[in-house]
Amino acid sequence: MTNLDPIVRALREQLPELELLEYEPMRAHCSFRIGGPARALVRPASAEETAAVCRIVRDGGAQPLIIGNGTNLLITDGDVDRIVVQMGERMADVERADATHLRAGAGIPLARLAQAALGYGLAGLEFAHGIPGSLGGAVSMNAGAYGGEMKDVVVSTRYLDHDLTLREAVGAEHDFGYRHSVFSDTDCVVLGSTLALTPGDPEEIRARMMDLSERRRSRQPLDLPSAGSTFKRPVGGYAAALIDQAGLKGYAVGGAQVSEKHAGFVVNRGGATFDDVLRLMDHIRSEVLRTSGVELEPEVKIIRG
Repeated sequence: MTNLDPIVRALREQLPELELLEYEPMRAHCSFRIGGPARALVRPASAEETAAVCRIVRDGGAQPLIIGNGTNLLITDGDVDRIVVQMGERMADVERADATHLRAGAGIPLARLAQAALGYGLAGLEFAHGIPGSLGGAVSMNAGAYGGEMKDVVVSTRYLDHDLTLREAVGAEHDFGYRHSVFSDTDCVVLGSTLALTPGDPEEIRARMMDLSERRRSRQPLDLPSAGSTFKRPVGGYAAALIDQAGLKGYAVGGAQVSEKHAGFVVNRGGATFDDVLRLMDHIRSEVLRTSGVELEPEVKIIRG
């Protein structure tokens, strides 16, 4: 295991303006509210600083863990022996590029981005208003809800490639698919995107956002910590329906439970551990496979340390 202490010292010495938190509890940075202390969590303020951080970490023999709002993560509650790079508030700018395009940083929450679009009288992001993640993560996994996906609005993305060279993906180069993009399962770092929207009536846009928000509140367990949909949608069906049909709604392991409100969500009903959630997910997969013959694939990204 790589000794991260010299890397932390190098980050402090070479990037004195960098926001750096040592032994930061990751439960404070993910929506499951589960996660042990990371050796260091840093928040870069620019593409250049992000590249410099990643280069220092790699040169020290480690691989940085890139996160956004942590809304799709299950993180070990033991020591997280990683340098976590959070694309957050310091990378959350948004501006109107022209009449129909917004340019935004990877760290901006989707809800704020949708509100910005509303402020400019631009339609097309209403579906994203209730998605709790940030833009970078949403682009990486092609997040979507209620018939909309990031692929419908993203036209270009600025990112750092494997060699930490600044690149731009345009159009089909994103390779968007269901919960997939060209950035999925790579060490590329999304820095921000340009989105193409449509002029619309602000009152109609607001009404659509409010309608979707109400539908989400009425159907999803937003009062309990979770990472959203636990499993990807299987071909020809829905994970929640299969889990419900397997009789698992309300089933619990320790503090982790299949939501009684929406079977597609595993929730932290209080004091859930990393192991509780993993064991519950394994049980769900085995029971759904037994009862329906369908093998569910996790949508939640699991960080084991």
